[in-house]
Amino acid sequence: MRVGLGYDVHPLVEGRDLILGGVKIPYKKGLKGHSDSDIILHAVCDALLGAAAQGDIGQHFPDTDQQFKGISSLELLIRTNQIIAEAGFKVNNIDITLVLEVPKIGPFREQMQANIAGALSIDPDQVGVKATTSEGMGFVGSGRGAAAYCICCIE
Repeated sequence: MRVGLGYDVHPLVEGRDLILGGVKIPYKKGLKGHSDSDIILHAVCDALLGAAAQGDIGQHFPDTDQQFKGISSLELLIRTNQIIAEAGFKVNNIDITLVLEVPKIGPFREQMQANIAGALSIDPDQVGVKATTSEGMGFVGSGRGAAAYCICCIE
């Protein structure tokens, strides 16, 4: 058994869709980045790659490569799952914490879990998704960005 930790952060900007856990969330801002900027899925990818000692998301899917411009991070997660499978591992469970002031993600949590589980070929009850705020403090608390943490167990 191995454990991995992933983290991602992006600024919130006008003119982008807010994609979290593979779900388009209705909101006036989205996350800035090269792909769809889904910080939840990026944190999951990094946790899995780290647990399997297979580098990080930037190594496998660099933001300098145009083939990844605008790509769905669900596709990146599917590819990450293939990388760790080729290294001899499978996912046991995923636990995610999103740090975001608004919007609230409660209504979208089950769909996020289903999306992540589907991309990893596991059951939704092996995926935990929760959220918290920064209580108005810092980059996230001021509404300028969002962050996500993920811990995973692979075997």
